Amino acid sequence: MADNPDIGNDRRPWTADDRLDAAAFHRNHVAIWTVLEKFLRGKTGDVLEAGSGTGQHVVFFARHSPGVTWWPTDLNDHHLRSIAAWTARENLANVRPPRRIDLSNPGQLAEMSERPGALLAVFCANVIHIAPWRVAEGLFAGAAHCLRPDGRLFLYGPFKRDGRHTAPSNEAFDAGLRNTDPEWGVRDIDEVAALAKHNGLTLAEITDMPANNLILTFEREPE
Repeated sequence: MADNPDIGNDRRPWTADDRLDAAAFHRNHVAIWTVLEKFLRGKTGDVLEAGSGTGQHVVFFARHSPGVTWWPTDLNDHHLRSIAAWTARENLANVRPPRRIDLSNPGQLAEMSERPGALLAVFCANVIHIAPWRVAEGLFAGAAHCLRPDGRLFLYGPFKRDGRHTAPSNEAFDAGLRNTDPEWGVRDIDEVAALAKHNGLTLAEITDMPANNLILTFEREPE
């Protein structure tokens, strides 16, 4: 089954402090890092994580990329406290304090960057299927504003291909999401790629991941 839910008991208390533990992190962090590391290797700059959840991913990635500065963000108060608790525990100099952003407002993501075209990458995992489509719209508009010319947007989660689910478990998961909120649901790759193109980004790579998930990698369209 896709390791996506932020709608059940996937995130539970870890200790007496504010750290949360996401089961999905333990299943996917190594596979995700394999993809990110290929791009980040030998580079320096700033990477924004849009929707950092518990904060476990950002501290793991930061530990393995000391030359990169990571900017965790989220909208949920519990997540923001967990991110702060995890980063405090790890004491990593290359992780900035968590910031609250609403991805449905592209201006808020843009404000995270000191100037247009400043970010090396934007990473977003398990967000756009548990949110209204306007969140995806804000994510792509904000990323297009913030990414530097050689930057990338990495989008992780379950997706449909050509209008079809990639596994029965993803189809069941999608039905559950839409039953929870009609504006939620597993998105189609073509739908997401069209949104990217509207914002001057192009789908450069699709990477198969464990548990019927994918990473979609976007880059700026050639001028």
